[in-house]
Amino acid sequence: MQATSASHTASPPPTPALRAKDYKSDIHPVWCPGCGDFGVLAAMTKAAAFLKLPKEELAMVSGIGCSSRLPAYIDSYGFHGVHGRALAIASGLKAARPDLTVVVAGGDGDGFSIGGNHFLHACRRNMDLTYIVMDNEVYGMTKGQASPTTQPDWTQSKLTPRGTGVRRFQPTAIALAAGATFIARGFTGNPNDLTHLLVQAIQHPGFSFVHVLSPCQTYQPEQKDWKHLVHPSEQEFTEDPVEAARRIQLDDGMTLGLIYAQQLPTWQPLHKTSATLAEIEAEFHP
Repeated sequence: MQATSASHTASPPPTPALRAKDYKSDIHPVWCPGCGDFGVLAAMTKAAAFLKLPKEELAMVSGIGCSSRLPAYIDSYGFHGVHGRALAIASGLKAARPDLTVVVAGGDGDGFSIGGNHFLHACRRNMDLTYIVMDNEVYGMTKGQASPTTQPDWTQSKLTPRGTGVRRFQPTAIALAAGATFIARGFTGNPNDLTHLLVQAIQHPGFSFVHVLSPCQTYQPEQKDWKHLVHPSEQEFTEDPVEAARRIQLDDGMTLGLIYAQQLPTWQPLHKTSATLAEIEAEFHP
């Protein structure tokens, strides 16, 4: 009597793990040579690969500016919005699709000037978003005007030849006061450390703010010295907002690493819409 073997269906081969380069799109960056934003692109793709994020579950959102070009250079879902509105768009996306990993990218002008009010309320709302701000203390895309984080005595802009005379915006202090539950600072010249911070930020359940020192060698060539001025924090991060405030106020603005992290309830709408896209569109027509 001949034995018969049980029939079975062969399992499909496992999907190979994505590498950092697999997250880069075919669009070539148009940043100036030496721009720090290249370091953020490298760190973001490495972080996505480390976290094994499916491309279809990652959404990059931005506003306007040099740094806001980032979504075009990453092979995932992306939205290039209007000036200062990246966090509003990202909040709506996260509310509608809480299953997505939503990362927001912007610069010091987009985030702290026209987008400043959205920044405050995104911090206090504590939705599960990661906000990367590439700070070069200048409006680079519009040829070098002073930004909210520019030194008050910077005289290289034709619009402010005597300096702005205005105190600088303090991103980490404002983020803490507004309610962000994860605050860190990175430097594009330390891409491996920046990758680690982005991994932590994305994994954190809540609003994560990563302040990235990103030199502009075109309009702020003196920022080349930042590589000699930055230094890692000598302390572990704190969960105490009062202690975090003390450290931030005593800091020289060049300390790198995770500053503050605390797990608090995240905000998400209690009710989801069940309407179809066609039904929503119909509401806009009489």
